[in-house]
Amino acid sequence: MQYLWARIRKFPEIMFDFDQYLGFLAFLTILTIGFWLMIFLLTFVIPYWIGGSVIELLKERKEAKKARRIE
Repeated sequence: MQYLWARIRKFPEIMFDFDQYLGFLAFLTILTIGFWLMIFLLTFVIPYWIGGSVIELLKERKEAKKARRIE
C-alpha cells in the first residue's frame, strides 16, 4: 500500500506542463496530417498521374502512326 501511495504522490512530477502538452498535440496533429496526406497521394494522386501519362503516351503513338499512314 505504501508503494502505491508513493507512486500516486510522484504522479504530478511525471505529467507534462501545459506548453509541453500543446507541443505534443501539435506534433501528433502534424504527424497525422502527414500520414493521411501520404496515404492519399499514394492511393489516388500518383496512380491518376501515371494513368494519365500512359493514356497521353498511347494517344501520341496512335497519332504518330496515323500521320505516317497519311504520308
